[in-house]
Amino acid sequence: MWSVGGGHDGEDDMASKITVAVLGAGGIMGFGMAKNAAKAGLDVRAWNRTKDKAEPLAEFGVTVVDTARDAVRGADVILTMLLDIDITKDVVFGDDGALSAREDGAVWLQMGTLGEHGTRECIDFAAAHGIPFVDAPVVGTKGPAMDGELVPLSSGDDALRARVQPVLDAVGKETRWLGEAGEGSKMKLVVNSWFVSIVEATAETFALARSVGIDPKDFLAIMDGGPLDVPYLGMKGQKILDEDWEPQFGLTGAAKDARLIAQLGRDHGADVPMFEAIAKRFTEGAGEHGDKDAIATYLSARA
Repeated sequence: MWSVGGGHDGEDDMASKITVAVLGAGGIMGFGMAKNAAKAGLDVRAWNRTKDKAEPLAEFGVTVVDTARDAVRGADVILTMLLDIDITKDVVFGDDGALSAREDGAVWLQMGTLGEHGTRECIDFAAAHGIPFVDAPVVGTKGPAMDGELVPLSSGDDALRARVQPVLDAVGKETRWLGEAGEGSKMKLVVNSWFVSIVEATAETFALARSVGIDPKDFLAIMDGGPLDVPYLGMKGQKILDEDWEPQFGLTGAAKDARLIAQLGRDHGADVPMFEAIAKRFTEGAGEHGDKDAIATYLSARA
């Protein structure tokens, strides 16, 4: 049973007193998070491995810094939005990692999709170093991130909620609180299992239609408004029709998530061959099309 918290109506004077470090602020998701945190009145310091991707945040009042440690130093909340557990560990763990520059009591708000094992590594590291930790991966892609309409799937100690809620309110439209740390990451993979299913099904259906001489536009017209229609079919189908590969959620990230989903199934005894197949297809496609939108998996399926 989850509980719901926040939303933009929850912004108050507390936000203006919070300093938040955003690590990974130049990415598809992190950029929007940093921008909206600043717009909500938080003091935001942003870092990205490729600094020039984060520099446009300055126009929103964000302080863009040279190192992750510079961002973390003096922050009340340390928000990480990095691609995977290996990058996260490289940036924040260790004697020279970003978290070693934190002030006592600063909360680590981990919002990347790291999977069950990766999240457990973060939980264990935080516990070993006395770092308050909240697991809060998000539902949403580039558009919702830029508009502050994400849905954080948050989990962790109840006592930490009030300390991170202003940040969650700034980046999202609604927070789902799911229990102890780690539950948010499991829910994120379940949610993303539906996402990757729709993306691959759309790609293969379009490829099949074209291979037999059917115009995919006619297929979309038949599906429109019917019991089998879903909004994402139209959205991703239109990107294929337009050959628009601008990433809302990149194929590299989708492939990583698909592998984590398949791993979650294996670890818990679920027989999920479809997710194994999607992980394989996405991973193969990412080798050539990783910087494109996830629907670029179509390019691997077309005749």
